[in-house]
Amino acid sequence: MSAGYTREVAAHRAGIEPEQLDRLIALGIVPRTDSFTDGDVRKAQLARSLDDAGIPLDAVGSALSRGALSVDFLDTPAYERLGATSLETFREAHERTGIPMELLITMRESLGLAVPEPDDRLREDELAILPFLQIQLEAGFRQTSIERLLRVSGDALRRISEQEAAWWQAEVIEPAIAAGKEPEEIANPSFAEMIVPLADEALLGMHRVYQSRAWTSNIILAFEQMLEKAGVHASLERLPAICFLDISGYTRLTQEAGDDAAADLAATVARLVQRSSVQHGGKQIKWLGDGVMFYFPRPGPGVRAALEMADALPAAGLPPVHVGLHAGPVLFQEGDYFGQTVNLSARIADYARPGEVLVTPPVAESGDHAGIRFDEVGAVDLKGVAGAVQLLRARFD
Repeated sequence: MSAGYTREVAAHRAGIEPEQLDRLIALGIVPRTDSFTDGDVRKAQLARSLDDAGIPLDAVGSALSRGALSVDFLDTPAYERLGATSLETFREAHERTGIPMELLITMRESLGLAVPEPDDRLREDELAILPFLQIQLEAGFRQTSIERLLRVSGDALRRISEQEAAWWQAEVIEPAIAAGKEPEEIANPSFAEMIVPLADEALLGMHRVYQSRAWTSNIILAFEQMLEKAGVHASLERLPAICFLDISGYTRLTQEAGDDAAADLAATVARLVQRSSVQHGGKQIKWLGDGVMFYFPRPGPGVRAALEMADALPAAGLPPVHVGLHAGPVLFQEGDYFGQTVNLSARIADYARPGEVLVTPPVAESGDHAGIRFDEVGAVDLKGVAGAVQLLRARFD
């Protein structure tokens, strides 16, 4: 816990005027003192949020004086992440770092906050992002790429944070209120102090697992490209196939179905796709959002399995699927497959319309396609793929 903020500095850090801080002191929401702490700043921030939400501060002060509410939990280190407002404006940050103002605004927007004016102050936690932006700009990264990473990261972290809040509400706050615990116990600050650092480490650990896989994929793709450029890429006599099967709106459907129905739905999907893939010599690699990735040692059986799954899932009351297959060299690590073949298969599945099974010429030309026909789709541009890709539509005769 820090000590030593003046009235003016404490007010600025809370994002309010000194006169507003005086009112909070008079109401007993913030203690009367000559040296304000970070906890005091957080109490003022909370009061501002309560006021914005339409909760009368007079009523809050009255409830605090009667012991019906408590804000003492904000003094504990676990709540340090309720970041304060810094003393640096966006204009000053732009002048100090050289980061373009539009990129600073994008940073703020990616965090789900309102578009700032140049003389608005940054949050202290936003200051930690600035060196990351600076080093990218100095290295010549394109601003569009930096903005894309900010927006995707912001959206993903927003959803994680919202789920964290729902988890804490359901497992800590609501049970404490139902048990009639004292106001200062509702937020369970001692438990929060123990679990928050562990949650941070768990989230970082999960992030590093995903980073490891994504970075490995990048390295493998780069090696493939360099080997091909050098003319030493080994050609395989028999190319395996990667299949991506996406179920239109599957995640939304399971969310809307309710827990029991969603579990039954997931079991049905898993049973159908597992049966079809195994019968044709393939294996299910992983689930990805609304779909599944499969590996087939030979393309022919992979096409047959994909067509059977495209028929079986809608017949079981599920939405139509869209499927992409490509045959080519793949690299294996820790139960997963990487490389250009994997990426292209995923892009083809994204491009396919509901009910379609689209394949590349290496798949169609692999033989072993009795009872299956291929209709020419033509050359198409796929997102994230350089150059047009020839596609064919597979179907049973």
